[in-house]
Amino acid sequence: MKITEIYSSIQGETQYAGLLCTLVRTTGCDLRCGYCDSAFAFHGGGELTPDEIVAEVDRLGAPLVLLTGGEPMLQREIPALAARLLATGYKVMIETSGAHPLDALPPEVVRVVDVKTPASGESARMRWDLLGALRPCDAAKFVVADEPDYQWARTVIQKHDLGRRTEVLLSPVHGRLDPRTLVGWMLRDRVPARLNLQLHKYVWDPDARRV
Repeated sequence: MKITEIYSSIQGETQYAGLLCTLVRTTGCDLRCGYCDSAFAFHGGGELTPDEIVAEVDRLGAPLVLLTGGEPMLQREIPALAARLLATGYKVMIETSGAHPLDALPPEVVRVVDVKTPASGESARMRWDLLGALRPCDAAKFVVADEPDYQWARTVIQKHDLGRRTEVLLSPVHGRLDPRTLVGWMLRDRVPARLNLQLHKYVWDPDARRV
């Protein structure tokens, strides 16, 4: 399996923000979002076996594991790795672009689907059927660059009744949209969502790696 990095930090986003977490970042992505902050994971990385990955997760010791990327669903061994981590007692999350089916994942895996807004340039790749399968333990995440993005996200949230069925996360593009502006829109419209700041970019330098 091609892996860019494995490290422990806090979970920077989602409903689990602030918890100690080990991030397993795979290499490779088939999208090129305009606001991507993990482009370093598009190429490179190194081959690790599932045994080696689990051993490193064990060594680091955080009870929460996030499978991220790049795009983790491009790695065919991801479902089996998730199953092994679950069997070992870890809580396992995956952050995925929403461009790939998730049926092969064990049901215990928390799915965070990054719904690609117009500013990403990749909205056409979204598999809308994935939103219908989201559960209360999962999340739909919208990275918002401007008010048209926000209005688009609000329409999707309403159309798919996401506020009733799952966690909804609205995340301002760091350094591009002031969080206070996004909060203002959320208050104005009473949108059923959680403000989703990237905590690690406030604790450490926004461009720092492995944090």
